[in-house]
This record gives sequence, C-alpha cells and structure tokens, in this order.
Amino acid sequence: MLTLADLGVLRDVRLDADGGVTAVLTPTYTGCPALAEMRADLVAALHDAGFAEARVETQLSPAWSTDDITAAGRRKLAEAGIAPPGAAPRRAPGPVPLTLGATRVADVHCPRCGSADTEETSRFGATACKALRRCRACREPFEQVKEI
Repeated sequence: MLTLADLGVLRDVRLDADGGVTAVLTPTYTGCPALAEMRADLVAALHDAGFAEARVETQLSPAWSTDDITAAGRRKLAEAGIAPPGAAPRRAPGPVPLTLGATRVADVHCPRCGSADTEETSRFGATACKALRRCRACREPFEQVKEI
C-alpha cells in the first residue's frame, strides 16, 4: 500500500563503482522492528531490478519524522482507512524539560467520512506509532499515525 519512498524512510539510492547499488534507509525510530523487513524487501527489489550487488545502509541522522511522509503517502494512508499524521510538533534544540501528563492531540479527521468529531480509544494501536480512534459521526473505528 505504501512504498518506502512514500513513507519517507528511503533517503538515497546511488550506483556504486562496482556496478552495484546502495540504498540508504532511516528507520521511523531507532528500535523499529520493521527495519529488518524493509531492508530485506529493498534488497529483493533491487535484485529483481537486475542489481547483483545490493546494499542497504542505515542512517539515523537526521532523524525520521512523520513530516517526511509524502503527499502521495498521506493520500494512500487515508485511502486505506488510516488517518495520516498532522504536522509534527517542533521542539527547541538542546535539552528540553520533561512534561508528564496529557499529550498534544491534533484534530484527527475520520478517513472514511471526513468528520473531525473523533475520539481516541487507545493511545497505542497495532504498532507504537499508531493510535486507535473512533469517529463519533459514522461510528467507525480507525487507526491514526501519530505525529513524531
């Protein structure tokens, strides 16, 4: 449904002097359990494209943000019934104070009917980067990609 380019984790692809290719991935977060699958799928796709030598490098800086998801990726998420993230929160550089308690929640529109009258039912969904929500207008549950 979503390509690595749509997700914004594919940072670079370059041809190497030996005729191979190197792709650069930035995981959505350092401990992302999907990184191994993304790497394997990318190597397989590069082999299928005719590259005998396919390498994948991991790049942690700059860190990935949900702002890196392309417009096409956001559209594809919504078409699949997953609310795309809003703009990621901005933090000042350097040390920041730890704030406990409520987190910022942007207006989340239902990907099915478009209503902004939605509620969070669980802060965590199938993955840590998604929340579970329900639309009060059409009553349908849906996932939301959280802003990172």
